[in-house]
Parts: sequence; structure tokens; C-alpha cells
Amino acid sequence: MLKLQVASRAGVGASAEGCASSGCGGSSAGLSHLPEHIRAKVHNHPCYSEEAHHHYARMHVAVAPACNIQCHYCNRKYNCANESRPGVVSELLTPAQAVKQVLAVAATIPQMAVLGIAGPGDPLANPERTLATFRALAEQAPDIKLCVSTNGLALPDLVEDLCALNIDHVTLTINCVDPDVGAQIYPWIFWKNRRIKGRKAAEILIERQQRGLEMLVARGVLVKVNSVLIPGVNDEHLKEVSRLVKAKGAFLHNVMPLIAEPEHGTFYGLMDQRGPTHDELQQLQDACAGDMAMMRHCRQCRADAVGMLGEDRGAEFSLDKIETLEIDYPQAMARRRHVHAAIEAQRAAAAQPPGKGEILISPTAIKRVRRETRPVLMAVATSGGGLINQHFGQAREFLVYEASAREVRFIGVRKVGAYCIGPEDCGELDWVLEDTLRALSGCEAVLCSRIGFEPWGQLEAAGITPNGEHALEPIEQAVASLYQEWVAAGRLAMPSPELARRRA
Repeated sequence: MLKLQVASRAGVGASAEGCASSGCGGSSAGLSHLPEHIRAKVHNHPCYSEEAHHHYARMHVAVAPACNIQCHYCNRKYNCANESRPGVVSELLTPAQAVKQVLAVAATIPQMAVLGIAGPGDPLANPERTLATFRALAEQAPDIKLCVSTNGLALPDLVEDLCALNIDHVTLTINCVDPDVGAQIYPWIFWKNRRIKGRKAAEILIERQQRGLEMLVARGVLVKVNSVLIPGVNDEHLKEVSRLVKAKGAFLHNVMPLIAEPEHGTFYGLMDQRGPTHDELQQLQDACAGDMAMMRHCRQCRADAVGMLGEDRGAEFSLDKIETLEIDYPQAMARRRHVHAAIEAQRAAAAQPPGKGEILISPTAIKRVRRETRPVLMAVATSGGGLINQHFGQAREFLVYEASAREVRFIGVRKVGAYCIGPEDCGELDWVLEDTLRALSGCEAVLCSRIGFEPWGQLEAAGITPNGEHALEPIEQAVASLYQEWVAAGRLAMPSPELARRRA
């Protein structure tokens, strides 16, 4: 029989130290190729494991205001609570305030597993504030993983300090390894008390990034490399970036789309630099995946993000709200252990024994399937837990999976506005639905727990099949099951309009 593998469960094309080339992190089985100490590091890290992000939360604390470089895609605005993009925060915290906020969040959201410092500037351009925060948290919240994100300019000087605090996950932004490309992205760096511009600035930054990467890898730190895809600037060049960082030992590569809306006030936004399309992003990720494990579930989080990936609960933990809190953290830790144990029990129960998650197509259909079936993109509405458990109208994002005659694999995230914002406001926001339909371009099915008549009709008119029959089922299994149904019905014998367009 023809077997269709669930990629995130099985993991294909993996290197000895990285994840599957198609993506990173499935179930325990999906991580089985990794050494035990690596599995332990990524198992409950929502950024380093795609499967873990369904179950575990993270938070960022905004203690690092200064930055030592300027990027054409960045404009660090404060007090923009409705924006969700890197560099944006609502409140700047002192290390002491950050620690109290972390303890409050960890006591309130027991799924939290990771604390990161990602800005709003560069954490390592603010070493005193950043390291003081990490030292206090290592002492007061020892059960929380500590992470840092950096542009890498100051990284080589601080590797030993980070390792001394047992920080074993570092995100390093590398947008290029060619100074001529870098000169188009970075107008200046601040280096040794001087502002340096142009190609020279890019040369220094690239050399420091590469040295820092090598130093971290040599000390056993897992490095995730972030790269911003800028059409016409570094789109083709990022393939070389992937090859180089993989050769130097990076664990994971996250290629993110440029955010370039003019209202954000960035140089690129004001200069009409466009961001990539969904197809362009996916094609580049797929091209890089041949050399490097790819992260595809990134949400490009705020520098003060709180909660599960895809949600920002930071407003619940503002300074005025936590100032008077008395937190019994030992009790909170006990609760967290209980919740984490329950999560792991759920993950173990959902883990499939070998062969269970495979789609088996009858021998009589094998030839036709191999010759005629085509891949299908399916969008999924989920509120977490790895299940199809969200109403279509309440979704603020859709996870996109590709099912083919070979595998089911996670592709990426499509952000949307909520069509329903309350029991009395559902179905009234036609413009939101129109935007959602555009965001789901290329998808042929939407799997959700429930959906109303109006969006159902609109989806069908757009060539997208709504499906609520797999509510509360594991995502990959449901996608695989629907694909099997479509194969059996002969629905996949002819190319979709979107596939025909791609081929043309």
C-alpha cells in the first residue's frame, strides 16, 4: 500500500544535530534523531519546536531600550499596543520590574516555559540591564528556560557571560553574509564609540555575527538564525545564508517576511519596499530547507509578548496591575509542574505508534495516485493543543499545511482579523472576511470546529472548502484524513487553478 507520512511526526532529511529539513520539532518520535541532551532543550521550547508551540507559552521582557545598529525594516515605537511586530513594546521595564512581571506571568499562565529578552533594542547593547535580569531570574525562577535575541554585533564579547548563566538558546539575526547586500539593509552601526556607515559597517557586523555564531556552537548553545526576507534585496542571497549558518552549526533557520506597511514608519515602508507574498516566502523556505532545518511557525512577536505563540496577553500584566501582587512562587512552581506533566501526558497519548498516522491507499489506486494526485494546501483554525478546536470567525490566524501523496507538512502561518468579536458582532465585518479570503489564497480547504453560513458560502465561492467534520481531532491526522477522502473521491486528479498558475 501507498503510505502517506505525517512529516511533523516522522521527520525527514534530518541532520545529526538539527531538525527535519522540512521543519523543526514534531512529537517525541519526530525528535528521536536528536541526541538526548538536545531533545531535552527543545522539547518544550515553543520557538525551537513546532509541536511544542501548540502546548507551551513564552514571554519577552522589555528591558533593553538601546540598539547598536539601524535596520531599514525597523522602527521601534513605544505604546503601540495594537501592533504585533518585533521592537514594539508598551512599557520599558527595569530588571527588578521585569522579574516581578515574569513571576506574575508564570504564576498565572502555568504553560509558560521560556523567558526571552528581545528588545525593544538589542539586549546585548544593554548588557548590564540584560544580564542583571537573567541573573535574578536564574535565582528566583530556576524552572524557566532563558533565551536572548541579538543582532550579533556585541555577541562575541558576551558569549562567556551568557553561558555562565546557562543560557543555551540564542536567536541571532543574520540577513546577509555579503557586505554589498548588507549595505542595502543597514545604514549604520555603532561600533567602538563611532557611527560607521555603508559597506564597512556591514563588513564589521557580518564578521561579528559569524564569530559569535561559532563561539556559541563551540559551547553547545543552540542557535536559531532569523533572517528577514526582503524582495529584490536578499531574497536569492538567503539561500547562501542558510548554507553558511548550517555549515557553522546553527540549529534552526527562521526566514521571516518583511513587514513594510507605511504606517509603521520604517525606511522600507516609506520607500514602498514591498514584502514577500505567501508563495515567495514558502518557495524560499523550501529552497533553504534542503540545506538547513527551517522554522515555519514564527509569529514575529513583540518585544513584550506574553502567552502562547500567536497571542499577546501583555496588557494583563502591566506594571500597575502587578505592582501590588504578592506571588507565592514555590506554590506557582508546583502548579506549573502539575500542568506541564498533564501536557506531557496529553502529548504522549497523542503520539502515534509507527504506522498509525500513515494514510494507506488501496493497491488498486496506487498507480492513479502516483500519476495524478497533486499537493493541497489546507488552513486550520486552532486555539492550541495541536487540535482543530477554534470557530472560524474567532481565528486571528490560520496554520497552513500541505498534504501530498508523500507527506503532510506544516507550511506556515497566515494572520487575519477576527470575523467574530463577540456574540453580538459576528458576521457584520464584511471587510475582515474579504481580507481573510485574500490571506487564504492558495488554500483549498479550511478545517475548523464551527463556521457560520455566511463565511461558508463566501469560502465556497472563493474555491475553498469549509470543513467542520474533524473538530477536536489532532491537526495532522485530520489533514491527512481529508486528503485521503479527496483522493478516494477523485477530487485531486486535475490541477487546481493555483497549482496551474504556479506551473505557468
